[in-house]
Amino acid sequence: MSHIIIATSDELPGYTVEKTLGMVRGNTIRARHIGRDILAGLRGIVGGEVHEYTKLLAESREQALDRMIEEARSLGADAVVGTRFSTSLMAQGAAELLAYGTAVKLKKI
Repeated sequence: MSHIIIATSDELPGYTVEKTLGMVRGNTIRARHIGRDILAGLRGIVGGEVHEYTKLLAESREQALDRMIEEARSLGADAVVGTRFSTSLMAQGAAELLAYGTAVKLKKI
């Protein structure tokens, strides 16, 4: 396989897990930006989606996922199953986004 399959499920149709390589994870910690906070505050007055924070979270999620995939590649994985995301507040205005799952070797059936 040339790419790594990422799945939230524990099983993948058409494959069996040949070997479990272990847990892999990737994380990033991001702080809010004062410019984004001002725009978000203005949006809070009129309501609606806060696009600045949506973009920040999307970028964080992709970076955490990329780091998890790199760790899986270093183990020689074909896939990461049981993938989950978690967030936690690190400090006022800064949060961690964590992606984690189980790296596996697959066998096509």
